[in-house]
Amino acid sequence: MTPPPTATAAPVSDAPTTDVTPGPAPAAAPAPPAAPARGGLLVLVGMLLVAVNLRAAVTSLGALLDEIRDGLGLSGTMAGLVTTLPTIAFAGLGALTPWLVRRWAAARVLVVAMLALTVGQVLRVVTDSAAVFVLTSALALAGIAVANILLPMLVKQHFPHRTGLVTGAYTMALTVGTTVAAASAVPVAHAFGSWRAGLGVWAGLAAVAVLPWVPLALRARAARRAPAPAVAAAGAARVRPARTRLGWAMAVYFGAQSLSGYAIMGWLAQLFRDAGYAPEAAGLLLAGVTALGVPVALMMPTLAGRLPTLRPLVLSLTAFSTAAYVGLALAPHGLAPLWVLLLALGQGAFPLILTTIGLRARTAEGTVALSAFAQSTGYVIAALGPLLVGVLYEATGGWTAPIGFLLVALAVQTAAGMVIARPRQIEDER
Repeated sequence: MTPPPTATAAPVSDAPTTDVTPGPAPAAAPAPPAAPARGGLLVLVGMLLVAVNLRAAVTSLGALLDEIRDGLGLSGTMAGLVTTLPTIAFAGLGALTPWLVRRWAAARVLVVAMLALTVGQVLRVVTDSAAVFVLTSALALAGIAVANILLPMLVKQHFPHRTGLVTGAYTMALTVGTTVAAASAVPVAHAFGSWRAGLGVWAGLAAVAVLPWVPLALRARAARRAPAPAVAAAGAARVRPARTRLGWAMAVYFGAQSLSGYAIMGWLAQLFRDAGYAPEAAGLLLAGVTALGVPVALMMPTLAGRLPTLRPLVLSLTAFSTAAYVGLALAPHGLAPLWVLLLALGQGAFPLILTTIGLRARTAEGTVALSAFAQSTGYVIAALGPLLVGVLYEATGGWTAPIGFLLVALAVQTAAGMVIARPRQIEDER
């Protein structure tokens, strides 16, 4: 894999080797703190800006899908493809990220990823072609897919002793970006009289996210001739998450929690409308799940980093989600705010698994390999969530069967969670 995107990154991965030799050990000891000291603040700002962009292009499209279908004449099949593109891109293109960072520094890869997100969002709002809209949306999503994988690795490289805090910060930024884009896309479109404005405004935010990574990419390019690439290549050869029990448990946990998350985002408002709520109230209840998830996203990684085992968190999240699902099945109207709160707490599984990716890898190379495998495989699983919930809802005309399916997925998630709860590293399961 690559060294961190700073000139001082290479000694971090070399430190365990040099410490064994008595002579150079004193000189090598100060190296690990150097990268955060010189580049940590800029890296942190860059990570937060990237995180804010990781879902805005997706949720703003969902909020304006009816207007986009009318404006471009999208068929039902084409609209279905557009809504499925995120999980396809996250699964397929995310898996290529380890290959990219073996060849180029992470900062340089992120510059290209954010540029792809910016250009893709601009091009898709200036076209009148449905096919071009889909292709340029795919370009934007490709940038998001790569950034999804890189952020846990950057946390490991630059903030190894503050994994929980930094993961919580960028997960919270991601959640805020998701919520703001979903809530403001329609008002912006109405204010400017076109869905193109409501969708295209987020390209400016993506362009801003490029800026911190440019100096980091230039610095990484200057440091690229250090011996770290050989170390990264060796690390890449050793870490094969697909051949380990831990790797598959991480992928299943990520996939199961994402499956429920996508199903909730896609169908919860409809459930509340069927229970008798007005469309506006149902939308607010759905937004409440995301809004209440902001503090959960900030706190969960810190808790995970401090506990000796993750079992209490895994079981607590399962209990919250179980209570919410049972409540939605039995009394969706009377206690709806309580079920929304419990769903938000249960969705803390997302920041938990992002934190665990860093906790279960010893090196940056292991982190990016585990991140790529868990997320790319997990998003394949997640893509089934909204689809199967919709099929069951249409077939039965009610919510008992869909909620039963989500409870089964939760049981699978919990079983995988118990596997990843025990402290160990992916490098040890070679």
